[in-house]
Amino acid sequence: MTQDPGSTGLYDARIEPTDQRDAFTGGDVPVAVYGLGKMGLPIAAVFAEVTGTVIGADVDERVVDRINAGECPVSGEPGLADAVTTAVDEGSLRATAAPAEAASEAEIHVVIVPTLLDEDDHPDLAAVEAVAEAIGSGLDPGDAVFVESTVPPGTCRDLVDPLLAEASGLATDTYGLAFCPERTASGQALEDIRGSYPKIVGGRDDESTRVAHLVYDELTHNRVIPVSDPSTAECVKVFEGLYRDVNIALANELAGLADEHAVDVREAITAANTQPFCDIHDPGPGVGGHCIPYYPHFVLHGETPLPLVSLAREINDAMPIRTADRIETELDRVGVAVADATVVLLGITYRPGIDETRASPTYPMAAALTDRGADVYAVDPVCSDAGALDATVLPIDRFADVDPDAVALVTGHDAFADLPWEAVDDAVVIDGRDFFDGSVGLPTYTIGRGRTGPGGSLDSAARPDAPASTATDDVTGRDDSGDRSGPVGPREVPPDE
Repeated sequence: MTQDPGSTGLYDARIEPTDQRDAFTGGDVPVAVYGLGKMGLPIAAVFAEVTGTVIGADVDERVVDRINAGECPVSGEPGLADAVTTAVDEGSLRATAAPAEAASEAEIHVVIVPTLLDEDDHPDLAAVEAVAEAIGSGLDPGDAVFVESTVPPGTCRDLVDPLLAEASGLATDTYGLAFCPERTASGQALEDIRGSYPKIVGGRDDESTRVAHLVYDELTHNRVIPVSDPSTAECVKVFEGLYRDVNIALANELAGLADEHAVDVREAITAANTQPFCDIHDPGPGVGGHCIPYYPHFVLHGETPLPLVSLAREINDAMPIRTADRIETELDRVGVAVADATVVLLGITYRPGIDETRASPTYPMAAALTDRGADVYAVDPVCSDAGALDATVLPIDRFADVDPDAVALVTGHDAFADLPWEAVDDAVVIDGRDFFDGSVGLPTYTIGRGRTGPGGSLDSAARPDAPASTATDDVTGRDDSGDRSGPVGPREVPPDE
């Protein structure tokens, strides 16, 4: 069914594609972005740059008020504050706490609301459902709906499209629907949206895919890759996270061979990765963030058994407790019972330089050590709110004041490179990220390397013909994303979101 010729909607439009592009970039096709959080606000800002006509919707009235005042409620995103202020001042971006209001004004609808898990680790799609119903209430023939939120495969087909049709009363061939997954990371959102990676679009029909391709081709400097349908596009985003989760689980298992074989597993991984068919990520004390810990559960509750995906999640979920076990073991080696120990955890956020704690391994690690009787402290130079962390938070300049028996590196913030180790007496160090490269002058156990430093089994006394490691380049920025740097140079692996 072809839309009313008076509409400026792009789905089944009667004007030429070049005129459609001009209408879109000229502000004649209003855009609504639903969800103005860490990913949604950057997307809204980029749409505002391109189109000049964006209304953002968020249920948090404080967020809405700040945006309408030209302020940026999202921190840690380079360039975003200026982009929001400029867009608001120019009238190209405004916000509302009423999604239905946004829906009634817009012709392009972009969904970027959170999709988390319930208490049973099942996907919680309540926010997606609510937004779909709100969009449906204002949906017109010719409109197009683009879902960017990561969702279980089949969500657009089985949930979003029926809700849109029911709420709007429209036939599904009168509006467009496509899944166009966000591929952004915290701390570099604007850069990613503008073209760090190709944009994937999968429409319900050929016309939906065409419109999505047209729109996102104006937003990104990279390629736009069309796939067969929304479910395929949904799989693309989920599969990206599953690959990294399984790969990190493999690295975490391999890290256990360091002790058995007195071998530097990290060095072996770096050398193995010079072969183009090998791409092993880094081991670590756990996987945090908005994405990797959650996406496996988007496919684990279906009819198809996925034992490898399930096992990988179990391995990575267990790493904070395994790291706590390692802390206890290293304390025992120097004659300190964990119940009598003072332990300092370095890092609360899940990624270096990013003020975000979701699924950070520091939380279960701190809880496990506290349960065992340790006095647990935590230091983080960027974390603004540690929430319910089972530890006492210290400023970084008081790192040594508590006279720690053990210090464990969880997150490799740059500021940790300058810690005053000379003020720490008789502590053991557990390095979860190979951040220090065994160079702090204290007995150190590095996940994947084993013991180095005084009394270490991988020092020159144990291996007179080999250095402790050859993979020493650029170790300070590593995280559980699999970001690796070494003798063969860095690889372009996106960090966890």
